[in-house]
Amino acid sequence: MSTPRHAGDQQATTNTPTALVAFAWALVGVPLAYGLYNTVKAASALFGG
Repeated sequence: MSTPRHAGDQQATTNTPTALVAFAWALVGVPLAYGLYNTVKAASALFGG
């Protein structure tokens, strides 16, 4: 069920700097990629040889 919108229900939009977004993704993505790489490497040693 949708809620009716009123004139005062506008949300403010913010402009986040692109460099900050890229840094945040790198901060999460680099360790994640490293962990996935090590997991795949260990799994291949267990199952593939």
